[in-house]
Amino acid sequence: MAKAQAADEQCPAELALNILSGKWKLKILWHLSRGTIRFNELQRILGNITTKTLTEQLRELESQGIILRKIYPEVPPRVEYSLSETGLTLKPVLQEMCAWGKQYQKARSHDSIMPGGT
Repeated sequence: MAKAQAADEQCPAELALNILSGKWKLKILWHLSRGTIRFNELQRILGNITTKTLTEQLRELESQGIILRKIYPEVPPRVEYSLSETGLTLKPVLQEMCAWGKQYQKARSHDSIMPGGT
């Protein structure tokens, strides 16, 4: 098993990918980039995600300083999530990734209908 590297020894791109990696984190961040969302609303938007998995992903992002959690002392408690100041710096990155994905989809669909395309 490889030894874990300290964050300051890691390639910065690798560090970013490690923070954003996983099935759900980019989806979570994309929705939070549009504004504050309550836990149940986020779970509903994401669809096929368990409460446990969503909780784990949100806790990781919170511990990394990417998102903020606000608990309102109500019965039942209301919990809202939003991007932190650091998380807000990801908005242009997410927008560029989305734009790149759209370009890629368009190019791939164009290639697949052209003679000789794969």
